[in-house]
Amino acid sequence: MKPAVITIACAIAFSGCINPFAPALDNSNQTNGSVLGDQKTIDGVFQNFKEAYLFKDTTIYGQVLAHNFIFVYRDYDIGADVSWGRDDDMRTTNGLFQNAQRLDLVWNGTVPVEGDTTDVTVNVTRNFNLTVTFSPTDIVSIDGYASLTLERASTIDEWKIIRWNDESNF
Repeated sequence: MKPAVITIACAIAFSGCINPFAPALDNSNQTNGSVLGDQKTIDGVFQNFKEAYLFKDTTIYGQVLAHNFIFVYRDYDIGADVSWGRDDDMRTTNGLFQNAQRLDLVWNGTVPVEGDTTDVTVNVTRNFNLTVTFSPTDIVSIDGYASLTLERASTIDEWKIIRWNDESNF
């Protein structure tokens, strides 16, 4: 048989088969397998924050922060609070994600909320444990509290973190 005839015969024979290397597009709206939380809930914000650290994914992390986000921490060396905005926080977090081999973030307890769930701004203080593995011999553990202010435009919108006061032991 000539090569052209073999190619045509194979194309006809396999034309009804499904190509395992090109599966059909899933057009369903099901998100049951997603590890990401629904940011219309405060629990969903914390779930996405944790997943961003687990997967070292700045795209997920950026989705939990508002455009006017402020991070505040206490610099004990200078005896003052230091703060920065969203762009600096994204750069800093990206550096952490790039330099760490592994990040394990645990949010302890339930979500204690100050305010009503129908509010558009709430304050949440939550204990966390973060283990940063830079190498097998360089592991840093950070324990503390994150005092977060979350905001949304209306009760049907997603929550975003607008302020994070870090109260860790680091």
